[in-house]
Amino acid sequence: MTSLELQALDSLLQEAKKAAEKSYSPYSGFKVGAALSLTNGKIVTGTNVENVSYGLTICAERAALVRAVSEYGPGIRIQAVAVANLNGAASPPCGACRQMLAEFADPDAPVVFPAADGMRTMSFEQILPLGFDMQLKKTEN
Repeated sequence: MTSLELQALDSLLQEAKKAAEKSYSPYSGFKVGAALSLTNGKIVTGTNVENVSYGLTICAERAALVRAVSEYGPGIRIQAVAVANLNGAASPPCGACRQMLAEFADPDAPVVFPAADGMRTMSFEQILPLGFDMQLKKTEN
């Protein structure tokens, strides 16, 4: 990765941290933010929003994705993802977020997130190697 690419990911991570500050997490105190870099040059952020039933809670990554589609339409493409957690805990995107992002993320899009051993950057394809998608379904038939 070039220094320019690293600088862009760091800037995206800072946007995710700003989003995490707006978290609605009165039950867990787990404050997460996500920032998506779109191929149209826009940055879209989201934060987790909890609900007392927990099952209705929405993760930061999905909040950002829904916002991106709402603002820019269904043709968006994600070129990078950053996740931040203000609690210092590991926060890779959960399975539901990975699958939702798979609809719009480029396979080589870098995903930066806090891991147990510090910040980690992996390609989207690495974090969801066998995600369900229409291409996989077509090749199996």
